[in-house]
Amino acid sequence: MVHNQTLITVRDVQLSAEWYKNNLGLLKGHGGSHYEQLIKNGKLILQLHSMESDENHGALLESGETPGKGVLIWLSIDNFDEAIERLRDNRVRLDKEPFFNKLAKQWEVWLRDPDGYRIVLSGPSEYPVIELSE
Repeated sequence: MVHNQTLITVRDVQLSAEWYKNNLGLLKGHGGSHYEQLIKNGKLILQLHSMESDENHGALLESGETPGKGVLIWLSIDNFDEAIERLRDNRVRLDKEPFFNKLAKQWEVWLRDPDGYRIVLSGPSEYPVIELSE
């Protein structure tokens, strides 16, 4: 079995954690200013880490480097309409308004988090996501 444990480097862990909580409905699972886990329905969705080094590794992002360049965090969600309503209520700037992607056969909306990471929220598709087995 393969499970995703994506970790992104952010400038301010708690600011980013609050953004994901308020705009995507994720819960904080760890707490702290250096590292955070974002949870949905008891499952790890995304990890946030500060730029600084810690006891496990050196700095994950050097000063002057751009976080998120070339990275898309793609999240499949069950209730696309509710997600759009939450984003609009929170006045989140959208890079691409909601649209139907004919090739992927799903609704999508594109936006950016506080560090510039591009987030794509996609509604259910004819091509459901599957878990990879070993």
